[in-house]
Amino acid sequence: MLKVTVLVGNPKPQSRTLKVAEAVVSAVLAPGSYDLVSIDLTDHAKQIFDWPAPEIAALSERVASSDLLVVASPTYKATYTGLLKSFLDRYPANGLSGVVAIPVMTGADATHSMGVDVNLRPLLVELGASVPTRGLYFIASQFDHLPEIVETWATENAPALRVLRNSTADGVTA
Repeated sequence: MLKVTVLVGNPKPQSRTLKVAEAVVSAVLAPGSYDLVSIDLTDHAKQIFDWPAPEIAALSERVASSDLLVVASPTYKATYTGLLKSFLDRYPANGLSGVVAIPVMTGADATHSMGVDVNLRPLLVELGASVPTRGLYFIASQFDHLPEIVETWATENAPALRVLRNSTADGVTA
C-alpha cells in the first residue's frame, strides 16, 4: 500500500485547490492501493513559525516519508503561496529524497500556467523529490469539469508515473 500525502498551501480552508489535489490522487492511483492523508496548511498556519513545533514536525515527517506527494497551491503573485513556502522551508536540501511528487497549482486563468513548472517544480526538485511529470495547472472557472481535466492530465502523464506502478504492481490506474 502506497503512503500518499496531499499538501495544500491555500490560506482558505477546504479550498478548491485541495479538491483538485485529491482528484489527482484518485485519477492516478487505483482505489484501495494507497493510504491518503491530506494536510491543509491553513489548519496549521499559527504553528508554522514556532520552533520547536511537534505538530508541524509530525506533518513534516509524514510528507518526507510519503511514497507519493501531491503539492498544491493557488497562484499568488505568479507563484505558490508563502504558506506553502514557509512549510517547505523546514526541509534541508534533499529532505524529500525518495518521494515522488506531483506539483499542482490553481489560478483564475491561464496567464500564470507556467508557474507550476517554472516555480513549484524546481522547489520540489531542490528538496530532493523526484518529479517525473509536468505539473497540473487548473483554471478555477473549469471546476465543473474537474474529473475530465484531471483524468486527461493523468492519462498524458501515465508513462512518467510508472515508478508508482512498479511500487504497487497493479495499483496504478493511469
